[in-house]
Amino acid sequence: MSILGNLEPKNVWQYFEQITQVPRPSKNEAKVIEFLLDFARKNNLEGKRDEIGNVLIKKPASQGMENVKSVLLQSHMDMVCEANRDMKIDFDNDPITPYIDGEWVKAKGTTLGADDGIGMAAQMAILTDNTLQHGPIECLFTVDEETGLTGAFEIKPGFFNSQILLNLDSEDEGEIFIGCAGGIDAVATFDFEKENVPAGHTAYKFVVNGLKGGHSGDEIDKGYGNSNKIANRFLFLITKNFNARLSDFDGGNKRNAIPREAEFTFTIETSKTNGLLKDFEIFKTQIVKEIVITEPNIKLTLEQTELPAFVIDAKTQTNLSFAVYACPHGVHAWSPAIPGFVETSTNLASVKFNGNNIIVVTSQRSSLESGKTDINNMVTAVFELAGAKVESGEGYPGWAPNPNSEILTIAEKSYERLFGKKPVVRAIHAGLECGLFLEKYPDLDMVSFGPTLRGVHSPDEKIEIKTVKMWYGHLLDVLKNIPSN
Repeated sequence: MSILGNLEPKNVWQYFEQITQVPRPSKNEAKVIEFLLDFARKNNLEGKRDEIGNVLIKKPASQGMENVKSVLLQSHMDMVCEANRDMKIDFDNDPITPYIDGEWVKAKGTTLGADDGIGMAAQMAILTDNTLQHGPIECLFTVDEETGLTGAFEIKPGFFNSQILLNLDSEDEGEIFIGCAGGIDAVATFDFEKENVPAGHTAYKFVVNGLKGGHSGDEIDKGYGNSNKIANRFLFLITKNFNARLSDFDGGNKRNAIPREAEFTFTIETSKTNGLLKDFEIFKTQIVKEIVITEPNIKLTLEQTELPAFVIDAKTQTNLSFAVYACPHGVHAWSPAIPGFVETSTNLASVKFNGNNIIVVTSQRSSLESGKTDINNMVTAVFELAGAKVESGEGYPGWAPNPNSEILTIAEKSYERLFGKKPVVRAIHAGLECGLFLEKYPDLDMVSFGPTLRGVHSPDEKIEIKTVKMWYGHLLDVLKNIPSN
């Protein structure tokens, strides 16, 4: 029985619910690729895929609009797969479970995948609704946007033919985006030696959870807690006060998500456990007091556990703890040109043990290429000073705003006509694929807009129901008002 099928617009929500049943983690999109190609076949639409997995589906113009400029509607098919620790799910094979909560649609214990499943659903609805007025339409569904922008990086010139692009991957209804930040990752690797647990030691596990997390671009300015920074702060304290020995550290997950949970196991001389427990209570009180306004559900626990098989060598433990402590996280610079707009930021995303290595993943964003390089160099310097090996990817470019865009004018007038007010026109600190498309298709004229989403990249992700109808109506009106060639 359909859960979302009675929401409006029905065809959009019905397709979105179908999409939630198709596993589509980043870099494992085979099932959703076949889902889209099968959709094209069943509806007698021209569909194709490229070597990397991007899918393009075409729809001819409606009668009388054959001479209107062709429009490319674009979304990404992958989703960030995050779950609460008590949620058992295999994202490679299991569906998402959506549900309605008042004015919002959410998922049970996981990310919802409205980023960017709702964009996909709108494309599918337009492709199958023959009552609409529009010129030629191409719908592009890209792979691996969330972890590497791979689909946009690998798209070839000539794969599509439109010169107008409507990106459907934004998260604030009533706002039209004409620019975005570029980004780059820095991954630090520490090698360590395994040592025997010292005699006379007792083991404990420290856990921090209950944080909000969220998108490391859209929500980096909210002051949310970083579980890795909080956990390491306690590690730093107990190493200094009690010579604690670290056995493992598991914090965060996705490079583009603010980390919500972290835990580490350590050992300490049994004679010092009373002092440890007292310091933990003081630490917990301090942390809660510091961030209770932004993180009212934070939870810190310290429990005795079984002795681990090993501890890491003391030098690497010190280097790791010092580097994570010194590594910046959050807003680095605000835009001097746009009040309240984040210009440059960095996200200390994850800390993981892997064999005899510790992998620390960070992600940097900036609307300035020089700012992106500068913050990446800063993070790199911190970890290299601590003896880690650091590698950075190629990164991706930002999208420079074009305030004289023809499609922007059309979208603005359409919104004002429909809703009696002007939309907000701005750039976004999150990364979009638009900048990469411009490198291959330099004549593209594009904007990005979408319904209201909150908590994306976390199990708190939700989409506001009423804004889907508003956004979809706006999208259809824009298509109806595209000028002729």
